[in-house]
Amino acid sequence: MAVVYSTAQEAIAHIKSGDRVWCHSMAATPYRMLEALAEHAIELEDVELLQLHLEHAEAVCHPLLEGHLRNRCYFVGHSTRKLVNEGKADYVPIFLSEIPKLLRSGRQPVDVALIQVSPPDQHGNCSLGVSVEATLAACDVAKTIIAQINPNMPRTHGDAAIPFKLIDYAVEIDSEIPNFELSTPSEVYGDIGRHVAELIRDGDCLQMGIGGIPDAVLMNLTGHQHLGIHTEMFSSGVPALVESGVIDNSRKVIHRGKIVTGFVQGSKALYDFVDDNSEVAFLDIEYVNNPAVIRKNPQVVSINSAIQIDLTGQVCADSIGDKVYSGFGGQVDFVTGSQLSDGGRSIIALPSTALSGQCSRIVPYLTQGAGVVTSRAQVDYVVTEYGVAYLHGLSLGERRERLIAIAHPDFRGELETMGRV
Repeated sequence: MAVVYSTAQEAIAHIKSGDRVWCHSMAATPYRMLEALAEHAIELEDVELLQLHLEHAEAVCHPLLEGHLRNRCYFVGHSTRKLVNEGKADYVPIFLSEIPKLLRSGRQPVDVALIQVSPPDQHGNCSLGVSVEATLAACDVAKTIIAQINPNMPRTHGDAAIPFKLIDYAVEIDSEIPNFELSTPSEVYGDIGRHVAELIRDGDCLQMGIGGIPDAVLMNLTGHQHLGIHTEMFSSGVPALVESGVIDNSRKVIHRGKIVTGFVQGSKALYDFVDDNSEVAFLDIEYVNNPAVIRKNPQVVSINSAIQIDLTGQVCADSIGDKVYSGFGGQVDFVTGSQLSDGGRSIIALPSTALSGQCSRIVPYLTQGAGVVTSRAQVDYVVTEYGVAYLHGLSLGERRERLIAIAHPDFRGELETMGRV
């Protein structure tokens, strides 16, 4: 049974020098606990903070923590990006599906799991709430579990339950779950969303993430029927399509009738939608993102984005040149699973330009130092605001022609000249 303290500082005091601490990630980031950790870590040495994307994590990225706490990132966010590119934090390129295996195998030891949960129910079970991802695996192997108990955390179904008796130290803190309201897509994102929606068929099972493009796609699916969701995460555009009957998960082979996800991030309305909703299953990301699982559903469509794509179809999605920007996430997991699915296909959707139109995202060659996340053999469709390029089974020359045709008109001449094969 957990020892319940009155302050975060008392609970965090159990973290010692040299500890490897996994932090609950995404919208479930226990940022009030991280503030206490930043204060405590200044007295320690060589604490390693293992994480996916964290929200409101600036406190543990302070320059004064150098030598005391080091961030180890399996996905880089805005608070850790500068540190990673200065060599003051570590980036680990890895498929999201592989992270739980890394933890459970012991190859990445975890001394402490720092989590945020709902209050225990009448059965003594707390909930990991809006984010199961790899945190379930961290809880399985950690020597110590320290929890923020937050009455604002939704209680979710699936693999999210964690018995209160397994928590070692806890503190009750009422803090807001970070939320992001659904906004009207820009004209560019709106055009991309319409092009992608035209590729979606009735009965498709969708994977998509967060941001302007996924939101725009969802807004253009109101005329579809019997769509399903099996995805690493979803955001605020999904509930409306569930309520209207567009998404009913009726054509899925596994988890029929249910939305399957690893985490959600979005609006307060989204969190209300998943709270105690048995139609949404939050499952271990090792299972959700396993291509062998993904392929079991027919007509799986993966919709992902990119930073750059070259004229052969190579996709860079985690770096800008040699500067790390984000991470692999689940893109390759779902691209692979969708292509193995009966009737499935992969879509890479991106604006044609970056830096307010100053440079093309479709390039002759990836910027020096950029990493390939998705190989050119795995891309079915590339979509920009200028249209759709189908690449699968095409030669390098044919790919070049189709990709130039959907590049921004200002850069097509340059691509024609520089991109000859």
